[in-house]
Amino acid sequence: MGSRASTLLREEEIEEIKKETGFSHSQITRLYSRFTSLDKGENGTLSREDFQRIPELAINPLGDRIINAFFPEGEDQVNFRGFMRTLAHFRPIEDNEKNKDPIASEPLNSRSNKLLFAFRLYDLDRDDKISRDELLQVLEKVDVEQKMSIRFLH
Repeated sequence: MGSRASTLLREEEIEEIKKETGFSHSQITRLYSRFTSLDKGENGTLSREDFQRIPELAINPLGDRIINAFFPEGEDQVNFRGFMRTLAHFRPIEDNEKNKDPIASEPLNSRSNKLLFAFRLYDLDRDDKISRDELLQVLEKVDVEQKMSIRFLH
């Protein structure tokens, strides 16, 4: 499987993804291997169902919101490049990125892009506002998960 991943990802693609996301060469090849292992249809894209098979997302009370973040409005598949763009929001901000060229575009993992990404997780109807009902829905999901965890532990 690792050899399949390394043969399908061209070196120039890796370099472009490095520049766009800030991931290292080894991180990209590792994530590509994970991506291809999740790609059950072997068509170079992931579906929502592919993500739902990830145990950590299946048990996460916000798993469905995280999964939705990978899919632009109206899309039901994500390719590797889109997958990496979304994952880049989770990368920590590094000191050398804070002093980057001001003309260059802001990194995907910048503080403002991270805040926008987190905001979109709560903006369930994508109207650029978090209503009281949207916030309550998210809090109820987290509360239900906590209650289930407590029952499981006792």
